[in-house]
Amino acid sequence: MHTIGMTEVQCAGLQAHFLFCVLCFSGSHAIFRPMLKLLLLTDTYGRLRYWTAITLYLLILILGSLPGARQDIGQLASGLILHSLAYAGLTFLIFTGSSGLPRQRAVKAVLTIAAMGALDETIQSFFPYRHGTVSDWAVDCSAACLTASALYWLWQRYRN
Repeated sequence: MHTIGMTEVQCAGLQAHFLFCVLCFSGSHAIFRPMLKLLLLTDTYGRLRYWTAITLYLLILILGSLPGARQDIGQLASGLILHSLAYAGLTFLIFTGSSGLPRQRAVKAVLTIAAMGALDETIQSFFPYRHGTVSDWAVDCSAACLTASALYWLWQRYRN
């Protein structure tokens, strides 16, 4: 198998990486699934996930304020993709790091992300080389709503 634009060595490396992933996650699911559930879904590490979200958000604010940083990362992905992934990830961490019923977690996560996105866009508007837009904030809120809805459904179905 030779993928367009890749050398034979790159293809072999890709195949080896894929094989490694298949072996690790299919053959040893008895080990990885409980570990992932413990780390990502239980209340044991909930506070850690919540504070990780806050820390990552502060990093987004700081790194996004550096001159030229947004242009550099913009070459890798569009603003739509960056905002969607970043705020969906933050929503996941806040939802799973919060306490309460799934509905309460979803509402907390969406409202927190809406406030975070608004603050991010407001801060951007103060820099001459950045600009805050309502459309970016709408993307943040949409990512939060979609992620929180999916997590609400999954939490109801698979939590116990």
